Amino acid sequence: MSWNVLPGWLLLAAVALASQWISELVVMGGKHPLEASALAVVLGILIRNGLGILKLLQPGVAASEKLLIFGIVLMGAGFDYNIVQQQGWHILTIILGTMILAFGLILALGRMFQLPAGLSMLLSVGTTICGTSAIAITAPLIKAKEEETSYAVGTVALWGLVAILLYPKIGQMLQLSDLDFGVFAGTAIHSTPQVVGAGYIYSEAAGNTATAIKLVRNCFMAPLAIVIALWYARRFASEGSGGVKVDWKRAFPWFLFGYFLMAFFNTRGYFTKAGIAAFSETGKFLILLGMAGVGLNTNLAAFKAVGFKPLLAGLIGAIILAAISGLMIYLLL
Repeated sequence: MSWNVLPGWLLLAAVALASQWISELVVMGGKHPLEASALAVVLGILIRNGLGILKLLQPGVAASEKLLIFGIVLMGAGFDYNIVQQQGWHILTIILGTMILAFGLILALGRMFQLPAGLSMLLSVGTTICGTSAIAITAPLIKAKEEETSYAVGTVALWGLVAILLYPKIGQMLQLSDLDFGVFAGTAIHSTPQVVGAGYIYSEAAGNTATAIKLVRNCFMAPLAIVIALWYARRFASEGSGGVKVDWKRAFPWFLFGYFLMAFFNTRGYFTKAGIAAFSETGKFLILLGMAGVGLNTNLAAFKAVGFKPLLAGLIGAIILAAISGLMIYLLL
């Protein structure tokens, strides 16, 4: 670890602690309606876009996902495989069905909006698989232009950010169970940090389920990268262009092994209640740091360059993904 990340991580901690304090301060009906994770995102956005971030703090803020990933691994200690075991095939069907149907529909939507083919592909993988990570992996495979990559990243980040704040409220209005909302968040929200944030805003049980679902969903990035690489390699070969290379280290979410190993130990009863509580509390705080990072890394000015068509296509794509996920959950769970 480079020591230059520490000042930025201290800023993340300050935002996280302030979010917890504000959350505990506001009480309505014996509950705290302002969830700390959502507050961390909002406070981060206000700081980044209102005050700016000193150069000294930028490396740590940019590396906030490392803390989030470690937090996700620790939260695996609170997940019990038995919760989803009986619904295993149904959940896998929801994951695959949601991805395949939404992927095809968003590609068709891009054509309808007359977006460049590269941008349509990036919006499809970013919305249906794993957000900006999927875009970063796919862009070189299809030789996307820099502006196409930037537009896709901005669009997916914006609507994923809206989902963090909006979907838990919708779930509460519909009185969804923790399992139903966890499956919904895990299949209907774009990137891993966004899924984790929305899940734990709803409840710890929903957060555990959403995280597990999302990590399974992320596994499909590697096989999809193979398909895309072969598809575009043939196209580039016919055009006389060079081949493409897949960054396999980025295409596979290696930290999922840590999460599922911790879940295995918990399911087998290897952890004490005190141990599970310690892992969960530490994990939740690290995830809260990650949510602060989501806000602090959100540059609202960047969205202005995206343009209306990609933003609208991204919004409709997010609605399509959520609608398919919700319908399949209703039919199968």
